[in-house]
Amino acid sequence: MLNGESEKSGNQERRKPFAFLLGTVISALIASTLVACGYQFRVDGAGPTIGGAAASTLTEPPPRLVIRTLVNNSFEPNLEMRYTDYFRDEFSAGSGAQVVPESEATDLVLTGQILSVIVPTLSFSQTATLESRTEVVVQVVVEDVRSRKVVWRQLAKGASEFFVTPDLQFNRALQNRAIEQAGRFVAADLAARFLLQLETGALTKHASVPDSDSESQ
Repeated sequence: MLNGESEKSGNQERRKPFAFLLGTVISALIASTLVACGYQFRVDGAGPTIGGAAASTLTEPPPRLVIRTLVNNSFEPNLEMRYTDYFRDEFSAGSGAQVVPESEATDLVLTGQILSVIVPTLSFSQTATLESRTEVVVQVVVEDVRSRKVVWRQLAKGASEFFVTPDLQFNRALQNRAIEQAGRFVAADLAARFLLQLETGALTKHASVPDSDSESQ
């Protein structure tokens, strides 16, 4: 019995280095696989995150933001609803604000205008246009509901190129797609700018600044 127990304990002791070595190899393989697949581990803020997105520095609850339907002052019809949807999507995802419907209580209200949509030619031959670009200009204004003051005003431009074909109907579809893409670019740009204003406290500062009329009284 003693010999059997000693032999069993000896086998267990010999397995320990092998198990440790096997575990190390498996861990190394998993780590190398994650790196090869493009995963990056980084620590931001209070805890670890996966990917390259930086954690927000905001500590207060996000402001509630209503985005009203944009006013279309361009010659391109039926853009106001599509562009408004782009703004709501982008601001919900990357502005630091909580986008809410108009029926709910809100802290801020965003209104905007589609000022212009133009389609200049980029390249052409002696007989036809080869490539064009859509250029969109949008202006937005954010007002603080409590103070009724404009806390942010921004003009943004977006552009998207498309190739021109001999098919006029297909060209119109390509142009519409470029106009939509330019609108998404504008919405994403304004959402990022809004987040910067929010993180730096600029919106709060503008809301707390007294009007010049009240100062003079």
